[in-house]
Amino acid sequence: MSNSAESPVAYAQPAPKTGAVQILIVEDEMVVARDVQLQLELLGYGVAGHTTRGEDAITLAGQLRPDMVLMDIQLAGAMDGVSAARAIRDQFGVPVIFLTAFAADEILARAKMVEPYGYILKPFSERELKTVLEMALYKHQAETRLRESALHNQTILDNMVDGVITISELGVIESFNNAACRLFGYTPAEVLGCNVAMLMPEPHHGHHDDYLQHYRKTGESRMLGKPREVQGRRLDGSVFPMMLSVSGVTRGGQTTFIGLVRDQSEHHSDLEEIRRLAFHDALTGLPNRRLLMDRLQQAMRTSARTGLHGALMFLDLDHFKQLNDTLGHDVGDELLQQVASRLRACVREGDSVARLGGDEFVVLLEALSPHALEAATQGECIAIKILETLGHPCQLKNHSYAITPSVGIVEFLGEHQTLEDLMKMADVAMYQAKSAGRNTICFFDPDMQAAAAAHTALEKDLRKGVANHEFVLHYQIQVDGDGRPTGAEALVRWHHMARGMVSPAHFIPLAEETGLILPLGQWVLETACAQLVQWALAPATAHWTVAVNVSASQFAQPNFVANVSTALEKTGANPKLLKLELTESMLVADVDAIIVKMNAIMQRGVRFSLDDFGTGYSSLSYLKRLPLSQLKIDQSFVRDVLTDPSDAVIARTILALGHSLGLKVIAEGVETAEQHQFLADLGCDAFQGYLFGRPVAAENLLGFEGEICR
Repeated sequence: MSNSAESPVAYAQPAPKTGAVQILIVEDEMVVARDVQLQLELLGYGVAGHTTRGEDAITLAGQLRPDMVLMDIQLAGAMDGVSAARAIRDQFGVPVIFLTAFAADEILARAKMVEPYGYILKPFSERELKTVLEMALYKHQAETRLRESALHNQTILDNMVDGVITISELGVIESFNNAACRLFGYTPAEVLGCNVAMLMPEPHHGHHDDYLQHYRKTGESRMLGKPREVQGRRLDGSVFPMMLSVSGVTRGGQTTFIGLVRDQSEHHSDLEEIRRLAFHDALTGLPNRRLLMDRLQQAMRTSARTGLHGALMFLDLDHFKQLNDTLGHDVGDELLQQVASRLRACVREGDSVARLGGDEFVVLLEALSPHALEAATQGECIAIKILETLGHPCQLKNHSYAITPSVGIVEFLGEHQTLEDLMKMADVAMYQAKSAGRNTICFFDPDMQAAAAAHTALEKDLRKGVANHEFVLHYQIQVDGDGRPTGAEALVRWHHMARGMVSPAHFIPLAEETGLILPLGQWVLETACAQLVQWALAPATAHWTVAVNVSASQFAQPNFVANVSTALEKTGANPKLLKLELTESMLVADVDAIIVKMNAIMQRGVRFSLDDFGTGYSSLSYLKRLPLSQLKIDQSFVRDVLTDPSDAVIARTILALGHSLGLKVIAEGVETAEQHQFLADLGCDAFQGYLFGRPVAAENLLGFEGEICR
C-alpha cells in the first residue's frame, strides 16, 4: 500500500461467468486493486467485488459468498486485514490469502494466527499469484471434502443404534455419538477429554489404565476383535449389561480404539421372559409342568444321594367349575392367584409349588426324614396346614368364597419309580381324597397303617434281638495294591429267628431311630476287637486290621472315647490294628469337638478312615484338620467308574486329594478286574469288593490270605 490511499470504496461486480472461481479483493490502493483484478481475469478467475475497508469486506463476504478473499493487511478504516480475515473465516469459512508489502516478523506472527491459505509479498509476479491461488484453492477444496466426509460419517454414527466411542492410547475419549449419549446418559461435552474408565463399574474402573499400559508395553490386548458382554456404568451410577466390540486403527504411529457398545438389558429381559413363559404358569407365576418335572427329577436324585424321603402332593380345588360357571372366569382366575399365593406361604424354603393347569396344583416336598413314617407325618403336617390356610374365605370382587382342596400324597425315596408313575400315584391319591368326601388328605399307599404296624413289630423284634444276641459279624476282605490281604471291614448281620437273615438296610436305620444303635454299636466294636486278637494268633493274619463303622449318634456320646478304650482293654486287641470308619454326615456338627475326640482316641494308637467320601458335604477347609489316615471312595462312584466320565473324574480327584493330604485311599465296591485295574492305574492304595470276596463269617475268611495274593 502507498501513503496516499484513495477514498474508501466498496462494490460488487456484475454476475460472474458460470464456473469461474470468484475472488473478493480487499485492497486500499486502487491502482494495485485494478492491477490485481486484471491479473485475475487473465488467469481465468472472476472478481466478485472490491473494497478498501475491513468492515466492508466482512459485509461483502456475507453477501457475495466468494470462493476466496485476497486481503491486504493494512486497510482504510479502524479494522485491519488480520482482524477482518479472522471474522470472515469464523463467520463464513471463506479462505483468505494475505496480499501485503509487510514482511516484518510481528506482522507474519499475527497473520499466522488466522491460519491463512497463503501469503504474497508485494510486488509479485503473475506466476507467483497463480501458484499461490492454485495451492490455496486445492487446499480449500481438500479441506472441504474432508469436512463433508467427516460430516457424512458423523451423521451415520449419530444415527446408528449402537453407541460408538473412540479413545486414544491413553484412554481419553475422543468421540461419543448420539447413541452412546443415550446409552450412558452423558452429553459429548461431559465425556470428551475424559478417561473412558468413567463409563465402567468396578473392578474394571480401577484397572483400565493398567490394561492400556499393558497394551502399550506388549501390544497384547484381551479385547481387540473379541466381542464380549461386559458391564457399563451410566451417569446416574446404575450398572447395565452391554455388548462391547473393540477395534484399533493406527495412523501416524498413534493408535485409536473404536468401541461399539449395545445395551443388552432388553435382551436379558427378553431371555428372562422367554424362560419364565417356558417354565412358569402365566396366570399364577408358579412353575409349570415342565419345570415341575425337572425339579422332581432333581429331587429324586437328591433323595437317592442323601437317603432322605420326598413327597409329591396333588391338590384339586373342590367345586371350582361351579365357581367359574357362576361368577365368571375372571373371578376364577383371581381365586387361582390367591390359592397360589397361599400355597407358597405354606411350604418350606426349598420346596416347590406348581400349577399343572385348571384348578390342579402340585406341591413337591424335599429333604423329609430318612424314615418313612416320620416323612409321612411331616408331609401330612404340611398338607393339614394347606387345608387350614385354603379354608379361610377369599375376597373375590365383592364376593367372599370359601374353597376346599382334595389332597393326595405319595412318598418317594430315590429313583425307584419313574416320574410318570409318581405323578399317577399322587393323582390317584387325590381322587381317593375326593371319593372320601373332599377337603381331606389321602396317601397313595392304602397299606400305610399296615406298614406302620410292621414298623412297630420290627422295632420290638430289634430290641429282643439286641437282648438275645441275635446279631453276628461278617467280614469283607480288604487288599493292598498287590492284591495281598491287609484286613477286613466288620459288617453286622441280624439272624432273626423267624425272618431269617435281615438286611442291615432294614434294621440299621431303625436302630438309629430308636437309639438301639448304641448298645449294638458297642457290641460290634468289642466283637471286632476280639476278632483282632484271634487273627493275631496266626502269623498269616497277625498284621490284619479291622475296620468298624461308627454311627453319628454313637460317636456323639460323651463317653465314646471311654467306650473305645473299654473295648480295647476288655479284649486285649492291638489298637494300631483297629480302624474306625466315620461318615461325612458326622462332620457337619461341631468340628472342633470332633477333632478333640478323635485325637484322644488316636493317642491310644487307633486310626480313622473317612467312609463314603464324596457323597456328603464335608468342607475341604477342615478336612485337612481331621486326624485321618485313610479316605474311602464310595461304591457309588466305583460302580460306573468305567462308563461314567463324571465318576472317573471324582475317583481321580479323591485319590489326588487324599494323597496330597498324606492319606491312604481305599476303594469299596470293586466288582470287576477292569475296575480294579483302572483304580490301580490311578494309584489307589487298597481295595474292597466282591472281586476279592463277599462278606463272610470270620471262620470262612481265613483262606483268603492264600487265594487273593497274586
